[in-house]
Amino acid sequence: MEKLTFYALSAPEKLDRIGAYLSERLSRDVARHRYGYVCIAMEALDQLLMACHCQSINLFVESFLTMVRKLLEADKPNLQILGTNSFVKFANIEEDTPSYHRSYDFFVSRFSEMCHSSFEDPDIRTKIRMAGIRGLQGVVRKTVNDELQANIWDPQHMDKIVPSLLFNLQQDEAAERWKESPIELTERCFRELLGRAVYGNIKNAVKPVLMHLDNHSLWESKTFAVRCFKIIMYSIQSQHSHLVIQQLLGHLDANSKNSARVRAGIVEVLSEAAVIEASGSIGPTVLEVFNTLLKQLRLSVDYELSGYNDLSNLGTKVIKEHEERQLQESVIKTIGSFASTLPTYQRSEVMLFIMGKIPVPGMYPALGSANTGRMIQVMLLKSLFQVTVGFQSTNMLTALPTSFLDPLLSFTLMEDAEVRLLVLEILISLIDRHENRLKFSSISIISDISVLKLKVDKCSRQDNLFMKKNSQRLCRHIFLVCKEENSSQRHFESLFTLLALISMELANEEVVVDLIRLALALQDLANDEALPLFNRCAIHALSASYLNLICQLTTVPTFCQHVHEVIQARQKEVPFLLPEDVFIEKPRLLPESLEKMEGDVLFLQTKIAETLGGSGYNTERLATPYIPQLTGRPINELLKSSVNATEAAIFKRSFGIVIIWTEMGGGYHSLERRRLVVERFQTAPFEEIAAHCGARASLLQSKLNQIFEITIRPPPSPSGTLSSAHGQAQSRSIPIYEMKFPDLCVY
Repeated sequence: MEKLTFYALSAPEKLDRIGAYLSERLSRDVARHRYGYVCIAMEALDQLLMACHCQSINLFVESFLTMVRKLLEADKPNLQILGTNSFVKFANIEEDTPSYHRSYDFFVSRFSEMCHSSFEDPDIRTKIRMAGIRGLQGVVRKTVNDELQANIWDPQHMDKIVPSLLFNLQQDEAAERWKESPIELTERCFRELLGRAVYGNIKNAVKPVLMHLDNHSLWESKTFAVRCFKIIMYSIQSQHSHLVIQQLLGHLDANSKNSARVRAGIVEVLSEAAVIEASGSIGPTVLEVFNTLLKQLRLSVDYELSGYNDLSNLGTKVIKEHEERQLQESVIKTIGSFASTLPTYQRSEVMLFIMGKIPVPGMYPALGSANTGRMIQVMLLKSLFQVTVGFQSTNMLTALPTSFLDPLLSFTLMEDAEVRLLVLEILISLIDRHENRLKFSSISIISDISVLKLKVDKCSRQDNLFMKKNSQRLCRHIFLVCKEENSSQRHFESLFTLLALISMELANEEVVVDLIRLALALQDLANDEALPLFNRCAIHALSASYLNLICQLTTVPTFCQHVHEVIQARQKEVPFLLPEDVFIEKPRLLPESLEKMEGDVLFLQTKIAETLGGSGYNTERLATPYIPQLTGRPINELLKSSVNATEAAIFKRSFGIVIIWTEMGGGYHSLERRRLVVERFQTAPFEEIAAHCGARASLLQSKLNQIFEITIRPPPSPSGTLSSAHGQAQSRSIPIYEMKFPDLCVY
């Protein structure tokens, strides 16, 4: 072997003849089953290949690859493994000269076939599969960075390589006897392949994974699919992560009519991928991600309510409601996962985007039944809540702009108790910037709030501006939510949390005064005999709990003393007006009826105004009873003729949609105009719509022509002006080639 190597190095032009001779000998020995000589020939070729790097190596390599191909085609496992080992050694060699005509198509196909070996003996089967995996790894190493070779990223190759790797990644055979198990080798090879992928190759590498999971029904179990995409997301370059996300979203769209379990599996993978892709960039089309997920959420609601996954073909299979519900929860969770990776400004955009998708009853006839609209509202509000979880913003004016806050608060006027509760949860999540909400998760009379270790910062200038603009609106909606007859314990607990957080996060002295007035107004509201007994007791308890909290936050001793005296009087005489006796699973002490409360068990507005006035608070404002002010012309006209808020509630129940839209700043006229436009485009003939739009376009064009005539003038001419018959100067336009320019202007 030493002599042969020396001869080859001394006379490199002889390499091709040496290779041809060894190849001929090997072919003859394989045919005659002289396997010892086969091993000798391959050893000689391997050593020559490792030693020689001259320009004549290409012809020798051709002979070498011909011999490897011969071994791989043999039916003996040992020969296949021998040929694979030689190919792997060759793959690790960096050649000095390029090859223009070499093809690796056979090796991709053969190694992929070996990865699926079904040999009877399990040990030999495992050896063959591992040889196939190493062979594919060698092909990738040899070709991935060589532009002259066939592109290994082409679908024809990826459709063989990737499924072969995934097939071995699924195997769960015991491999204690192996130094490296087939699964470990496969994962290492798969990671190496993905790590070499550049921007233009990601799609071709991921698509076979999606097809493999489809063909083998692996989405439903989720575990293997999640594992595959964890490998992908951790292996590819981080700047390409959004490409994988986009492919998953596209695959989810393509499976819109598949079973809920399949869609849930894809959504679960998306959720896990979003957590890994924590760089905060999910690509240039952030809203497209959320649009796709929201579309899937709406489809799932339609499928659940109709019972079919194809409304145009009722012959399709029946939907299982519980599976659709699980899918909806997965989508909502995934929306939260994506939102958690976004910076604050993008999360605000997503919140506005989702808010724009929430249907308002009576405005979208295409929603179908009221139940469909209601479910879509609930699902989208749950999605919005997930986006707000963990949201931190130092500027509430940007976190809660009017375009977002107005429609959100409008949903507190809905009769649906679940919708109102979700809105309260969203507000709490947005306002809580110091993680204090859990400390107020239940309503109680806290004798010393210092034990809660609250995090309170001074109200910033931006927060003051926000509350100056929105405090009355927030107070109004809190008051109106308390009037709802179907409010439950969770509603009152959320209201207490919201009031507490506003007091700590956003309250200056003026806001504190308004909140105290609101609490006293709630105490008066609790005397409304039209409300259910539980609600009246709950409102009393809410008012007492909040005044107990705010008096300790203001640290005015006389104010605290009055609040504590009233609470003590209630504990003795009417304990059912305190949270400890109202907000329990089965309130035992509630009376059969509740008379109008008077005397020491009520908080007195005059007393509170007197105690706080000495500490610099606005006494005149404190002494003024709180009356919720509604906006919008129809409501204002109603309130001018009303003496109490009960009539406003009746009006709200009768014309709830008007109040919703007046709260959003549109007013009744805006609602009517929008309704007429929608009705015209739904019912008018096409010719009429086209004529209407054409007329508007013609009007616009005529106006533009007038503007152009006024603003556009002929360019000034170097040859001067002409005089008209009336003695006025008139511009003369002459061809450019006739103009006479000064010499300095001519080059």
